Amino acid sequence: MKDSVRALAAEFKQFLSTREEDDLMPAAYTQAAAHVSAPSKADAPAQDHLTIEFVREKKKKAVSAATSAVVSATQNNAPAGAANAQEISLPISQPMPQEKSMSAAEKQALLDEIAEEIKSCKRCPLCKTRLNAVPGEGNPNATLMFIGEGPGFDEDHQGRPFIGRAGQLLDKMIAAMGLKREDVFIGNIAKCHPMVNPENPEAHGNDRAPNAVEIAVCRKFIERQIAAISPKYIVALGGVAAKALISDTKSLGALRGKFHLLHLDSVELKAPVKILATYHPAALLRNPNWKKDAWADLQMVMAEMGLQRPQA
Repeated sequence: MKDSVRALAAEFKQFLSTREEDDLMPAAYTQAAAHVSAPSKADAPAQDHLTIEFVREKKKKAVSAATSAVVSATQNNAPAGAANAQEISLPISQPMPQEKSMSAAEKQALLDEIAEEIKSCKRCPLCKTRLNAVPGEGNPNATLMFIGEGPGFDEDHQGRPFIGRAGQLLDKMIAAMGLKREDVFIGNIAKCHPMVNPENPEAHGNDRAPNAVEIAVCRKFIERQIAAISPKYIVALGGVAAKALISDTKSLGALRGKFHLLHLDSVELKAPVKILATYHPAALLRNPNWKKDAWADLQMVMAEMGLQRPQA
């Protein structure tokens, strides 16, 4: 009996070791687990206990060990070539499809595939009350992306991002930068309309920000879109989008005014992406005095991209 249990455990371990941990648990749990301290030697599992080490963690440990060997050799002033090449060479991971150079048509095909997944997604309760999922839209070769928090009333009814009053203001902001809506890609962290009262989707003023669970469930979609498009810059519209993408709990005021380097959870970026936080257009409609600060933020992006404001 004991041998059969061990055989079953070994088979189960083999199955799990070929999966990523994110495929087996919600992202929110994975992120929370990262803050848990590693067990001491006294707490180490007994020999009969089932221990799982995920593939991605193995890669991280291998890279960390190899990097430490390089640093150690450098600090000890080892002569060039003295260290064993096998000990200090970094492992090369198998490239993911989105890491290959893709044409605009290939990028668009990938974005269309992601959009179909979003439209059929039933991973959180928002799917039960949405009228339309809102995947996002724009140039698959965009250098610049604008990312908000979630769709509102108009977006939910038409399935397109930023088309209400806030969207009209965003169009003006983009035009002031010397660009057109078709030049950029526009999307949201959450792909379905978060409502205060889900039982009344026809009510105006029924919008709310997505909660932590909804963001965690939906996060992989926007990350895959970013990886597919491979922009150089992202403007996060509002505190919710900024905190989610920058992975920082500071206030929007503290995050504004500088570029941050984007790091994604579910995919690897083939090139660095700079992200800048600014006010959401809906907030600018409520507080017009903030438009001056938002314009200063956009000018930072324009300077980086070499854009000139169109002559009136």
